[in-house]
Amino acid sequence: MAAPGPGEYFNVGSHVSCLTCLGQRLQGEVVAFDYQSKMLTLKCASSSGKPNLYDVILINLAYVSEVDIINDRTETPPPLASLNVSKLANRARSEKEDKLSQAYAISAGVSVEGQQLFQTIHKTIKDCKWQEKNIIVMDDVVISPPYQVENCKGKEGSALSHVRKIVEKHFRDVESQKSMQRSQAQQTQKDSTLSS
Repeated sequence: MAAPGPGEYFNVGSHVSCLTCLGQRLQGEVVAFDYQSKMLTLKCASSSGKPNLYDVILINLAYVSEVDIINDRTETPPPLASLNVSKLANRARSEKEDKLSQAYAISAGVSVEGQQLFQTIHKTIKDCKWQEKNIIVMDDVVISPPYQVENCKGKEGSALSHVRKIVEKHFRDVESQKSMQRSQAQQTQKDSTLSS
């Protein structure tokens, strides 16, 4: 590895290009550098292609064969953006609740299909939870095993109708996906038969 030598470091805000030992070229703005561990953090253009987003990459310089400084920044870097700690705490709490809900479903012996349906509903309607093996949506709709449209019970109205549509679409999508997988498997089998 060519850089950094003893006492050398990368300035925050500098633009660098690294060639990994696997031959991958990484280029971006230095966000942080830890001399002790030889870890470099780069902010790069988003792999999703979205203009206001960035990828942050941690690079272990022990696995880098070449580092080129494209543009060295010598002035003091701008202050870091402040973090919305309350928003981060809410997000962490929400993620924890989701994981606990998944764990509860598994421990209660809920079928894989039931767990998948719960995830599908939860993407659209956050107010859903488990009550033993039943899915409770907005405290108005109860979906009991085997979690089909006809297993949706509640007071007739827009909530029940909306949940039934989600359940119906979920199973249509699952069936479509299974059908596609079957046809791909048949095509692969057909191709292997023809090539032998």
